Amino acid sequence: MADVQPMGLGLAHVVFLERAVREEASSQSRFGQAAFLVLRLVDLLGAPSTDERSADQFGYQAAATARYCSEQLEPGPEMDRLLDIVSSAAHAHRRRNTNLIAAAMLDLSRDLIAASRFEEALDVLVTFERSAGAQIEPSAAITVAMLTGRTKRLAARFDEAEVAYRHAGRLSAAVSDRRMEAFSRLGCAIVLQSRGNLPEAEREYLRLLEDARALADRSLEGQVEHGLGVVLGNRGQIPDSVPHFWRAFELLEDDPEEALASLSNLGYSFGRLGLVESAERAFRFVLQRAHRVEVINNCMVELMHCASYRRDRVGFARWSSECTRAVATMQPNTLTDYHLKLGIGLARFGRFDRSPNELRLALDVARAHGLHEFEFRIERIAAGLNACEQMQAEHEAVVKTPAWAATIDAVSRALAGLVP
Repeated sequence: MADVQPMGLGLAHVVFLERAVREEASSQSRFGQAAFLVLRLVDLLGAPSTDERSADQFGYQAAATARYCSEQLEPGPEMDRLLDIVSSAAHAHRRRNTNLIAAAMLDLSRDLIAASRFEEALDVLVTFERSAGAQIEPSAAITVAMLTGRTKRLAARFDEAEVAYRHAGRLSAAVSDRRMEAFSRLGCAIVLQSRGNLPEAEREYLRLLEDARALADRSLEGQVEHGLGVVLGNRGQIPDSVPHFWRAFELLEDDPEEALASLSNLGYSFGRLGLVESAERAFRFVLQRAHRVEVINNCMVELMHCASYRRDRVGFARWSSECTRAVATMQPNTLTDYHLKLGIGLARFGRFDRSPNELRLALDVARAHGLHEFEFRIERIAAGLNACEQMQAEHEAVVKTPAWAATIDAVSRALAGLVP
C-alpha cells in the first residue's frame, strides 16, 4: 500500500544516500549513510534463505551495521532508533518473523514524518511492508496505511493520501476495528479540508464527532474538534473556531504534539481577530515545547505576521530571517503561507517593490499543490484587498460583537493561565 515509486532493491533507500550527499551538517550526512545500511539489512529479511549459512551471514552483517552506527553517529535518539531496528531485525531473522521489526520501523517513520522528511518516511514504510510481505499483521498493515496517508497528505499529494486512508479503512473494517476505521475517515476529512471542500469536510467532522463520543475516545474527539476549528476558520467564522481549538487542546492532553498543534491554530485565530498579545503568547508557548517541524515552522511564520501587524520592524526582520532559514523544511501549505505573510508584511512596511513578488511565489506554490483555499485568498489580496485594513476591521469587530466576546475572553484568560 505504501508505494512511493516502483523500484528494484538496487535503487532502494536512495533518498538516504541523497541526504548523505546533500546535508552540510556531518551528523546528518552520517545518519543518511547509516540509515541506508540499516535498511539494506532489513531488506534481507524478505529475501529467501539459500542455505544454512544465511543465519550466520545475517548475524555478521547485523553486527557490522550496529558497529558502524555506534562508531559514526553521535549518542542520542537517532542512533538509538537505528540500533533498535538492527537489534529487532536480528531477532526477527532468528525467529523467522518479520513482524518483530514493526514497532522499530514504524517509530522511525514517525520520526521522519515529524522532521518533514516525507520521502524518507515513505521509503521506511515501503521497506517494512515489502519485508513483512504476507506475514504482516493486520494492526501493522493498518498503521502503515495510516502513516502513508498522513505522509502523502502533508506532502500535498492528496489523491494518493486519500487512497491510503481508504485502504486503511477497509483493513480496519475487515478486522472490526471501529476506532481505526474512524481515524481513516478523519484522514479523508482532512484531505477534503486541505483541498478546500469545506462543506463536505464539516459534515464528515460532525459525523465523526458523534462517533468519537460514542467510542469515548478523547484522542479522536480532540482531533475532530481541531478539524472543525480549521474548517470554521477557513470559512471566515473566526470567533466560532476559538472554542473548538481550545477544546481540542484540552482533549489531547495525552498527545502533546497534537495538543500543541491545536494551540498553534488557536493562536492563529487570535491573530486574525487582532488579539495579537494572546496570539503571540500561544505561539511562544508552542515554540518552546514542540518537536514537529511543521508546528515549529507554522509558529515562526505566525510570529513574523504578528510582528508586522504591530509594525515591529525588528521583530519582523528577526522572524522573517528564521523562516528563510527553515524554507527547505516547510510543507507546501506552510511555504505558501510564509510567502503570503512575508508579502503582506513587506507591504505594511512600504516595501511595495518586493511585496508583489512574494504574493506571486505564494500563488505559484498553492497552484502547484492544489491548495485551493490559499489560491482564493491570495488572488483576493493580489487583486487589491488591503490585508492591513481587513485585519483592523476584524480587530474592531472584536469590540463590537459582544455576543461572542465573552467566549473569546474566557479562552484568552485560560491561555494566559498556562504554565510559561
